[in-house]
Amino acid sequence: MHFVDAKGILTSKNGINGMNIYRGCSHGCIYCDSRSKCYQFTHPFEDIEVKQNAPELLEKALRSKRKKCMIGTGAMSDPYMHCEEALGLTRKCLEIIRDYEFGLAIQTKSDRIMRDIDLLDEINQKAKCVVQMTLTTYDDDLCRILEPNVCNTKRRIEVLEEMQKRGIPTIVWLTPILPFINDTEENVTSILNECVRVGVKGIINFGMGLTLREGDREYYYAALDKHFPGMKQRYIQRFGNSYEIPSPNTKALQGILHRICKESGMLSNPYECFKYLNELPDKYQQMSLFDKSFRS
Repeated sequence: MHFVDAKGILTSKNGINGMNIYRGCSHGCIYCDSRSKCYQFTHPFEDIEVKQNAPELLEKALRSKRKKCMIGTGAMSDPYMHCEEALGLTRKCLEIIRDYEFGLAIQTKSDRIMRDIDLLDEINQKAKCVVQMTLTTYDDDLCRILEPNVCNTKRRIEVLEEMQKRGIPTIVWLTPILPFINDTEENVTSILNECVRVGVKGIINFGMGLTLREGDREYYYAALDKHFPGMKQRYIQRFGNSYEIPSPNTKALQGILHRICKESGMLSNPYECFKYLNELPDKYQQMSLFDKSFRS
């Protein structure tokens, strides 16, 4: 872990205001795309870069914004890595988002987010808060191999359930689905049924499979050699050096996804999910919805 003073904290692209408080990750997920060389890391991936002035930069940025919007975090680096327990930078940033009454779309794999459920609740009351969880593998033993340094899927589902109890909406990233490893109908069905049970708003999935490019491909293949002997050769023979690695079971798995989402009313179109994540209703709209709900 090392500390830097960043020049800025918010980046805006296609109307999305995103921030990464940390750079790198300690979760150890074997498929992590953020390891790719295209992201130009100048330090080891596990040597977490800490933007120690993130709260000050965020407050300055929000103070100067004329219009409230959703602030996203967690797309590149999880805001609830192990170092967050001691540093608390994510919590400080959430306090600023709450105080300035902006919305929040936060993505994680960690149950450390439960530490801040009070703040998430307050943000959701004042503006809007959406918690996003990545779920890939329902089997605990397999989950420990694929995502070794973070809580398992069943614990993440418990977190989603607690958010639902507070009225905090949730989105699940069902990705990546690894060919010949977790691309089974049982795995996908089990995850989706739990999402239905705990009231998830929508599922983001861009295809049953994963992507591999220079940097993360080598790390992934090393993990395959360690945990799934012979699997790397199977990948190379079937996919070569392709960027997109689709599951042979894509058609059946996509059918399960769309059927369960349609039957339960969960969003299944990723662009509809992103639209929901990025929309921040004004206070009048929120109050109108509340009044209508109260009267009914």
